[in-house]
Amino acid sequence: MEHIIAYNPYKNGNKGSVSSQPLSVYDKTIAYPWMADLVAAIRGGDDELKKQLPFRCAHYYQFRDNRRSQKNAVPESFLFQTTIDVDDKEYVDKAIEKARELNCSDTIWNGALLHLEYSARKKLHIDIRMPIGMTIEETQRAYCEALGVPYDESCITPERMLFITDKESEIYRSPHWYEVLPQEELKKRRQAYLDRGLTIDGRAGKVNSLQFTVNSNSNDNVQNNRLSGSNGNPAVSHSSAIQPAQPGNSNAAHLSPAGAHQIPDGLPTSGTASEKSLIAFNLFAESAGLKNVNIDTEGSRHSSLLAIMSAGASRVMSEEELRRVVAVKMPSFAQERDCQQLIHDFYEKYGDSSKPFSRDVIRINAQAETQANQLRINNEELRIQGASAGNQTVQSSNLNVQSSEDDYPAPPEMPKKLPKLVELLVSQTPDVYKPAVAHAIFPPLATHLCRTYFNYIDNVEHEATLMCCLLAGTGAGKNCVQMPINLIMEDIRKRDKDNLKREKEWKDEVTRKGANKDKRKRPENLVIQEIDADMTNPAFVMRTAEAQEHFLYTALNEIDQFDNLRGIGNQQFRIMCLAFDPGNQYGQTRVGTQSVTERVTIRFNWNASTTINKGIRYFSKVLTDGPISRINFCTIPEREIGAEMPVYGTYDDTFRENLKPYIEHLSMASGTINCPEAFALAQKLKEENADFARMSQDRVYENLSFRANVIAYLKACVLYVANGCQWESEIEEFVRWSEQYDLYCKMRFFRDAIVKSEQEGVKSSKRGPSNMLQLLPNEFSYQQAEQLRSDLGLDTKGTRRMIATWVFRKYIVKVEAGEQGVNAGNDKADNSHCNYNYGNYSFYRKLCFLKNESK
Repeated sequence: MEHIIAYNPYKNGNKGSVSSQPLSVYDKTIAYPWMADLVAAIRGGDDELKKQLPFRCAHYYQFRDNRRSQKNAVPESFLFQTTIDVDDKEYVDKAIEKARELNCSDTIWNGALLHLEYSARKKLHIDIRMPIGMTIEETQRAYCEALGVPYDESCITPERMLFITDKESEIYRSPHWYEVLPQEELKKRRQAYLDRGLTIDGRAGKVNSLQFTVNSNSNDNVQNNRLSGSNGNPAVSHSSAIQPAQPGNSNAAHLSPAGAHQIPDGLPTSGTASEKSLIAFNLFAESAGLKNVNIDTEGSRHSSLLAIMSAGASRVMSEEELRRVVAVKMPSFAQERDCQQLIHDFYEKYGDSSKPFSRDVIRINAQAETQANQLRINNEELRIQGASAGNQTVQSSNLNVQSSEDDYPAPPEMPKKLPKLVELLVSQTPDVYKPAVAHAIFPPLATHLCRTYFNYIDNVEHEATLMCCLLAGTGAGKNCVQMPINLIMEDIRKRDKDNLKREKEWKDEVTRKGANKDKRKRPENLVIQEIDADMTNPAFVMRTAEAQEHFLYTALNEIDQFDNLRGIGNQQFRIMCLAFDPGNQYGQTRVGTQSVTERVTIRFNWNASTTINKGIRYFSKVLTDGPISRINFCTIPEREIGAEMPVYGTYDDTFRENLKPYIEHLSMASGTINCPEAFALAQKLKEENADFARMSQDRVYENLSFRANVIAYLKACVLYVANGCQWESEIEEFVRWSEQYDLYCKMRFFRDAIVKSEQEGVKSSKRGPSNMLQLLPNEFSYQQAEQLRSDLGLDTKGTRRMIATWVFRKYIVKVEAGEQGVNAGNDKADNSHCNYNYGNYSFYRKLCFLKNESK
């Protein structure tokens, strides 16, 4: 049988990238001396080195496009094995002994052990074969209970990765580890999932709400559960080993459908605990003196839960909500009748919602609300939603890899088949630099066009204005784009050289004649397209006026060289924006006779390179002002440490001759050129972007995609014209990838900053005036009013004056301690008892704008 593993063999490899390899290749990796040295250094105390270890995937042996994400996991490659992570050193020796014992026992775990290895920090990984019909989560819970170790819910994600260790760290390996199971066994296992309403790899589909119990110590029907592909490994039969949960069986692991929280008998079968409730539960546990205590330990969990409820947890959440929280925070205890009876009895005896909160409860409630709100904001800022795999837009595999690491996923992979012109221009470029070069070639190519127009899908005529900025790390090889650009610009530079010579001769002549002599006028037809990096704003206007509707072009080694065009204000950013917009007008008016006074239409293409951090800083003040969406961004992925030096090919005369026809086609083009294929492609990409935006609900992505689609359309048109107005089938795939790559870079480098900028800039403009009293409950605390002001973007310091005004106007009345719920809605209530001490723990009752609240 085949043994295939999805892993990344590189030191400090990209955590979003894996490849499918024979297990023999994995064996070579763990035998390298540097692996042993790295593991020894980690165990010696250098934990930061752990991220440099190669890693393997626990559950699948193949991912689409080699992108490690849930969306890209190939269902047919599911291994029906999972890895238990014993993350507490005191359990390691016991777990090794118990795992071997279970492997030889008369239970469902007989023969299930596949692999034992010490982790990087000398803890333990246990790989086991999953019983038939059980999901990853169910297997993990049941095996951890049988093993006697804590269950770790972070170990159940389908795309889960594990850092691998050296050969000496391997304790045991079964011949069936990472084995592709026989077709007959695969068929049985997949059918067992389908019968439960799951997918063939055990993920949530339309699953019924039945709960299941696997009795880890039962020896019934063990022989009937053995399958040939597991060396006699017993697996749960769908008919006998999985049974409806029975109450009172404390040795059983209660299992629910994949992807759901474990909800035992007595707990709600739907809904999940809110973030605020989970945070509040932790705060009340801390208040009860249980911080850093394992409250789910047998023997003390009853008293722990009682203490947490007594501290105030029962005051800020309903009985139903507390059951949900306990199911998450105390999963073992939550499955027992004692837990359910304790919660019910406590609420029955002490659950009086009419009593006022104590100061500690008010403080913890406010703290939980604040932390939950902050968590929601952080999640929103970090959200880059994925979509289905394939050729839509920037897919989830390109934008969002679910991982315990902070590494951003690799950019979209460049198509294998390229348009002929692109293939030629990247032919002498090392593979690692080809995507960057494939983007950088378009500004100089488009500079050859003059008075050439393309009608976009919105019926607006565009010229091929293309600007490209390469963002990459220090030493990444950003100069890779220079040679292809030089060869594309050769003919323009030759003509510019002649005109620069004419201009210099004229200047020298004017200088020699002095102020009182007749001076020859500035030469005509002085078209100079490539401008210098240190050009000032007036010189830029003059060059544009003399260009006779040709494009100007420049290539900058650093993006901040644009600052020479700053002029009065940040004119360089204005020039970037105007250059992209059809029919723009720009110029300057001066009084002096020697000064430049012109109004021009900017036609300006450029390439620039900079480091990632410097580029982000440079555009930080204009995140929402337009430049970012109009520029095509690209990058160079970080290479592995110690990787071989990339070697370039030779740009010889043959290369120049092959390039020449394309340049001539561009130079000869004029007028409005219609390309039906490019037009249809732009419409298709626009719809794909819209679909992705609807699914992700990402406003930043949608806004960036509008002009990214125009850029992609113009690239398609440039390739069409360069090819003699002949369409190539490869253009569509290349242009789609180019747009995905552009959006990938924009989302990666700028999205979070754009979200933050927009939130700060329009925080108060997203709502109309609100009746705040209407938004508050009929009885509310001072803290609730303060929080409402904060939510609406108002200064919380004004809460005290607002409350005083409402009391004076008889909109509300202050409620003394113990009076909550009394005379609710009595608009004749007397305000005379109010002492106007509007403290943080005061309560108030509304006399108008009452809500219909059930008591």
